[in-house]
Amino acid sequence: MSSPEFLSQVRPAEVLREAILRHVRYTLVRPTSELKPADYLKPVSLAIRDRIVDRMLETESRYRHKDLKRLYYLSMEFLMGRSLGDNLSNLRVEDMCREVLAGFGVSLDEVLESENDAGLGNGGLGRLAACFLESMATLGMPGFGYGIDYEYGLFKQEIVSGFQREKPDRWKANGTPFQIEHPEEAVNIPLYGKVDGPHEVEHSLEQVWNAQKIVVGIPTDMPIVGYLGQTVNWLRLFTARASEDFDIEIFNRGDYIRAVEQKIQSENISRVLYPSDSVMSGKELRLVQEYFLVACALGDIFRRFRQQHKPIELLPSKVAIQMNDTHPSLAVAELMRILLDEERLPWEQAWEITQQTLAYTNHTLLPEALEKWSVPLLEKVLPRHVLIIFNINHEFLREMQQYSFLDEEKRRRMSIIEEGYEKQVRMAHLCMVGSHSVNGVSKLHTDLIVHSLAPEFAQVWPEKFNNKTNGVAPRRWLMKANEGLTDLISRTLDENKWITDLHKLRDLEPFAEQEDFREAFKQVKRQNKLRLAGVIHDLSGVSVDPDSMFDAQIKRIHEYKRQTLNVMGIIHDYLGIVERGEIPPVARTYIFAGKAAPGYWAAKQIIKLIHSVAEVVNNDERTRDLMKVAFVPDYRVSLAQLIIPAADLSEQISMAGMEASGTGNMKLAMNGALTIGTYDGANIEIAEEVGEDNIFIFGLRSEEIREMQQKGSYDPRARYDSDPAVREAMDALASDRFCPNEHGLFRWLFDELVHRGDRYFHIADFPAYIETQQLIDGEYLNEEIWWRKAILNVARIGKFSSDRTVLEYARDIWHVGQFEKAGRRAKPTVRSAAPASKPNVQPMSAPEAAPEIETKQVAD
Repeated sequence: MSSPEFLSQVRPAEVLREAILRHVRYTLVRPTSELKPADYLKPVSLAIRDRIVDRMLETESRYRHKDLKRLYYLSMEFLMGRSLGDNLSNLRVEDMCREVLAGFGVSLDEVLESENDAGLGNGGLGRLAACFLESMATLGMPGFGYGIDYEYGLFKQEIVSGFQREKPDRWKANGTPFQIEHPEEAVNIPLYGKVDGPHEVEHSLEQVWNAQKIVVGIPTDMPIVGYLGQTVNWLRLFTARASEDFDIEIFNRGDYIRAVEQKIQSENISRVLYPSDSVMSGKELRLVQEYFLVACALGDIFRRFRQQHKPIELLPSKVAIQMNDTHPSLAVAELMRILLDEERLPWEQAWEITQQTLAYTNHTLLPEALEKWSVPLLEKVLPRHVLIIFNINHEFLREMQQYSFLDEEKRRRMSIIEEGYEKQVRMAHLCMVGSHSVNGVSKLHTDLIVHSLAPEFAQVWPEKFNNKTNGVAPRRWLMKANEGLTDLISRTLDENKWITDLHKLRDLEPFAEQEDFREAFKQVKRQNKLRLAGVIHDLSGVSVDPDSMFDAQIKRIHEYKRQTLNVMGIIHDYLGIVERGEIPPVARTYIFAGKAAPGYWAAKQIIKLIHSVAEVVNNDERTRDLMKVAFVPDYRVSLAQLIIPAADLSEQISMAGMEASGTGNMKLAMNGALTIGTYDGANIEIAEEVGEDNIFIFGLRSEEIREMQQKGSYDPRARYDSDPAVREAMDALASDRFCPNEHGLFRWLFDELVHRGDRYFHIADFPAYIETQQLIDGEYLNEEIWWRKAILNVARIGKFSSDRTVLEYARDIWHVGQFEKAGRRAKPTVRSAAPASKPNVQPMSAPEAAPEIETKQVAD
C-alpha cells in the first residue's frame, strides 16, 4: 500500500532505514542491539516527521503565496488517537516501513501498539474535530485547529469490582515525537485584576484592564497529514506556564512554598481535560481553561494575520473562526476586546468584524450541557470581558425591542444575561448573537434548535441557522481501521477514487447480489471478530465466540444514551432462557465500552450494572453458549478501531430528540454493521441513505415524546403494571438477582424508571426494542439477507464522509478553499434596523442537506 508518487519525492526505503538508524544513534544514543520494539517508536516517528515537516513547510509556503483565507477551528477536544499509524497510512508508506523494520528483526505492529492514544479529548466532540482536520488536509484546504495540550487528558478507566475507577492518563509517558514546540511564539494571557476608567485617550473614552496575573501559553504543533501527503496542516496546542519560574520577591522573602504554589497554579490550566466543576475552585479552573484556549488562539491568529495584512478591516475576508460548541464562546468577548482595546476600533465596526469572523456549532440540547457562567465568577477572572458582554447584551436587547412579535417575556428568554439570585451569562446565547452562522449537526438536531432551543433567535435571524450533518474520516475509520474490507473494496473498485470520494462506494451495490462477494465480505468480518475476541479476553477476561452476533454499544455512558435499555433487553433474554426455557435462535455477544464522567454517579452505577449482569450471565451454565456480556475498559480511539470493524449490530438507542447527531453510528455502518436505532440524530439520515429495509428503527419519535412531556401523559408505572415483560425486567433490577452480595444496589434504578417518571422513556420504548431485536435474530439467521444488507450499508454510506461535511462548511460558512471567492455573506450587526412586524421568512424545518459537492484537492 505504498504510493509511488510519494516515494519518488521522498526517497527509497534505504534512506528511511538510514534516517531511523540516525535517530537511534543521535536521539536515543543507544545501540540497536539493546532496543526492544517499543524503543523504535521515537526514532521511526522522528524519521517520518522529518519528511512531514518538509511537506508542512511547502504547504505553508503555498498558502502564503496564494494569500488564501484560513479557517481556524477552536475546540476543547481533539481526539486524535495514535499519530504514527495514521501518518504512515495517509502517506501510504506503511508497507515500506514494515519492510525496513523487519530488517531490524522488529514488527511494525508492535511498534505501533506501543504508542499511547493522545489524551486530548473525550468523546464525539473531539473525534469530530479530529476528522475535520484530516479532511481539510486531504482536500488541500487551509484549515487549522487550536486546542490545549493536556498533560493528563481525561482519565484512564480501570474497573475494580465492577466499578469505574479513574487513574491519571499519562499519555505522554513514551514521549510525543510528532509534536513540535514553538516557544518563540508564546502568547501572554492576562487574568484577574481590575478595569480602570473610562479614560480619555485620543479623543475617545477607553477602559484599561490592569491584569493581576499573566500566564504564558507555549504552542506546540501537531502535523495533520492529508491523504497522500500533498497537504500537511497543523493542530496548534498550548501548554500553560507561569510568566516567571518563580515570583523572585516572594522567593527572596523565604516563602518558597508559596512561590512554587503560584507556579503550579498557573500550570494546572493545561494539566487535565475538564477539571471537576463540583466545587468553586474547579469551576474557576474550568473557566480559566476555556479563556486560555480562546486567548491563546486569537493571540496567535492575530500574529499570523499581521504578518501578511495591515488593515484590520480585512480580517473577515482572510480569517474564519469556528467555535466547536460553547467551550470557546468567550471568543466573542475576546475578539471584541482585541478590536476595541488593542486595535482601537469604534464599537460598531468591532462588532461587525466580530460577527463576520465567528461561527458557532451547537452540539447539545441538554439544558445542563448548555454552559452558563456566574457573573461574579466572570467579574473575578475576566473583569474586562464582563463589561463587554453586558454591553453586547444591552445593544442586542435594544435592537430586539424593534420587533413587535417579541414581547417582554420572549426578550427575557433571549437575553445573554439570565436574571436570578446570581446572574448567569448564557454562553450559547452569546455565541448565537456574536456569530454570523449557527449550525446543528443533523437535520433533526437543527430542526430542534430552530423550534425548541432558540425559536426567537431563528425568527429574527433565519439566515443564520443552517444544518451541517456530521461525517467521519474514511481514511481513519475504514482504510486504517479495516484493512481487510479496504483491500476487498479496492480489488473491486478504483482505490484512487473511492478513498477520497466515498460516494463512489455506490458502485458496490451490484456486488451485494453476488454470492462470492458476500462470502468474501463475511470472511473479512469474521477475521475482525477473531481479532476482537482476543482483545476482549485480554482486557475483560471474557471468552467470546466469534461465530456469535457481535452486538456493540460503544459510547460515553449517559442516561439519555440508554445503555440501561440495552441491559433491560439482556435481562429479558437471560430470563427467557433460565425461567421460561426459550432458546434464542442466535447466540449473541453483547459488547459495551465507554467512560462515565467522574462526577456522574448514575452513569457510574450503569457501568456497575453492566458488570453485575455480566457476572451472572457469563457464569450461568444454562446460557454458556447462548449469550455473553463484555465491558471493554478504557474506551479510546485505538480500541474503537478494533471494535467497530468487528461489530455485526450497532446499538444507537438514545431517546429520540436527545442525540445531536452521533458519529459512532456512521463509523459502524461504514464497516458493515447494521443499526438498531431510534428516530434520533443522524440515525434518521442514515436510514434515508441506506434504505429503511437495511436498518432497524424503533420507538417513539421526538415529537411524540415532546407531546407526552407537555401533556404529562406518560405514566411508566401504569405501563409497568400492564406489561409483563416490562414488569419482569424491572423486578429483576429491584431484587438482588444481579447483586446477591450487595443488597438493594440497583433499587434506585427501579425507582427512577417506575416511580420517578423515567425521564428518558426506557419503559415506553422497551416493548418495541424487544420486538425489533427478535426481528434482527430472524434476519441474522438468513445469511444471504444479512450480508446483502451489510454490504448495502457500506455502499450507501458516502454522505457521511467528513469530506462532504467540511466542504459544506467551506461553501456555506467559511468561504475558504475553492469557495473563497463565492458570494458575500450577510453582515448582521447589533445596530441594524429591524422590521416593525414579524418577518415573512420563518424556518419551519431544518434546512435541506446541501447538494453533492465534488471532493477533490482544492488548494493546489
